[in-house]
Amino acid sequence: MSSFVGVVVSDPWLQSQFTQVELRSLKSKFVSQRTQSGKVTVGDLPPMVVGLKGLHAMFTVEEIAEILGESNSDKSEEIDFETFLRAYLNLQARATARRNERGDPRIGRSTTFLKSSSTTLLHTISETERASYVAHINNYLKDDKFLKNYLPLDPSNNSLFDLVKDGVLLCKLINVAVPGTVDERAINTKRKLNPWERNENHTLCLNSAKAIGCTVVNIGTQDLIEARPHLVLGLISQIIKIQLLADLNLKKTPQLVELVTDNKEVEELMSLAPEKLLLKWMNFHLSKAGYKKPITNFSTDLKDGEAYAYLLNVLAPEFCNPTTLETRDPIQRAQMVLDHAEKMNCKRYITPKDIVDGSTNLNLAFVAHIFHHRNGLTMDTNKISFAEMMLDDDQVSREERCFRLWINSLGTETYVNNVFEDVRTGWVLLEVLDKVSPGSVQWKKATKPPIRMPFRKVENCNQVVTIGKELNFSLVNVAGSDIDKNLSSGRFFLELLSAVEPRVVNWNLVTRGVTDEEKKLNATYIISVARKLGCSIFLLPEDIIEVNQKMLLTLTASIMYWSLQQPADSESSSVAETIPESPNAASPLSESSTPLSMDVSKMTIKEDASDTNTPKAEIENESPKSDS
Repeated sequence: MSSFVGVVVSDPWLQSQFTQVELRSLKSKFVSQRTQSGKVTVGDLPPMVVGLKGLHAMFTVEEIAEILGESNSDKSEEIDFETFLRAYLNLQARATARRNERGDPRIGRSTTFLKSSSTTLLHTISETERASYVAHINNYLKDDKFLKNYLPLDPSNNSLFDLVKDGVLLCKLINVAVPGTVDERAINTKRKLNPWERNENHTLCLNSAKAIGCTVVNIGTQDLIEARPHLVLGLISQIIKIQLLADLNLKKTPQLVELVTDNKEVEELMSLAPEKLLLKWMNFHLSKAGYKKPITNFSTDLKDGEAYAYLLNVLAPEFCNPTTLETRDPIQRAQMVLDHAEKMNCKRYITPKDIVDGSTNLNLAFVAHIFHHRNGLTMDTNKISFAEMMLDDDQVSREERCFRLWINSLGTETYVNNVFEDVRTGWVLLEVLDKVSPGSVQWKKATKPPIRMPFRKVENCNQVVTIGKELNFSLVNVAGSDIDKNLSSGRFFLELLSAVEPRVVNWNLVTRGVTDEEKKLNATYIISVARKLGCSIFLLPEDIIEVNQKMLLTLTASIMYWSLQQPADSESSSVAETIPESPNAASPLSESSTPLSMDVSKMTIKEDASDTNTPKAEIENESPKSDS
């Protein structure tokens, strides 16, 4: 596998206005037009750009032609790629101005933790947010064996961005947010990394970030290698958000059931996004304190500091200061709120100015810290027992998590919080199908939520089924009796990974896969190696150990898809140092290989099949014995 080379623009400022993902997409569009007509002219631009991001539905082709004609009236003049980029930026700026004139509510509203796609127009960086993220990193990674040589970071300079460039920091931070996501044996941690190793780390980072729920559709490995500040901070903020909100669910904190009164509300509570659940928790305590205004966001509703004062007085009355509510100066009140929080030993990643300015990210982080330290909920045994009964079984929960994270990784407009609840209208599935097969959805025949008429939901779902049939999807279960249980050792998948990229598996780290502990080590290594290679993987180690057929099918398909995308003349063997080859003499894809490879290739789709069926006949494991 050759090392990645991004799209390079001669003007550094122009280069900084786009991510590598965007540059590659725009370059592809430009080259395609040039291939068709031999050159790209000013007259070619309007139909080329009218449907691009930021311009869609804002201009007609004629309006774009008129705007471009202001600076160049000769439609036959040939233009180069950089001129095309500048024209696109000009049109994006015009589109933003037009939305402002129309009072588009999206303008001026900050995007919480980069949930939606990154913008390329305004790359403003909040210094207080950067300082908060640096403080978080210094606190949680200070004892890391590798990073302790580089920490603490100084928030006043670019040391954070310098450290990010080799990919190690972000991988470690992901493991802080969701422990065990990255098998750290797969991280390249040498003092001096070559370009191929650095690219591997960032590939592992981005695929692991997607696997925990981050949206990275506009971020490429080259963007992280260059440590572009707005993208780095956007990714870090998402990772930290996931860490802070990890316990905002009934499984981790069953006491949250106190927020509702009946069974129906418990079901609704289970489908709430963590941010919404945090707001519900905050309003629950504010209502008890006599605060009349409902809090609907982590920005404008918290600017005056009153809600914080009421909340902390309920949670920690022993530190209550009556003058907090009496003062008329918002900055002074915010400072008194933070003093109260400090007495509660709540970590502070926020300043009085951040509260008054309505910093969404930092306010959310502050409220989450308060919740973790003192949530003020009681242990109602009856309610907690009922909530625990309603939780899905472990395997179903893992599958829901896998598909939810995969859908969100596609960059769909709708963010899925619960697959079972959110797909009922059919809209989410239409968005997914449009990503999988662009142009397959007839949007004029679809209805966007909220949908009041049930037949509209049926129409959406009918279109989903129709498109699925056209794409030859099989909408049935995977049979549980098609694979030998010896796949649980993990060695087959390591052989498969080694076959598609010989140097990616370090066989010195592979176990025999006999005991439960050895199987767990191999399973976690498989997932990280696949992500390091460039595969989008969302399953968990338990899915491999338990031979979850659906999940193993997605794993195999991901490896196969990556392999098919690689050029035939792969140069990976000459790029970096050699890693020990597999101890097995034969390739798992050769004629003399283990029958497990044939079993995976013959995985069938059967109706009414169960993943827990006992295999009709156990296939003897004929794979060569390893000395390791």
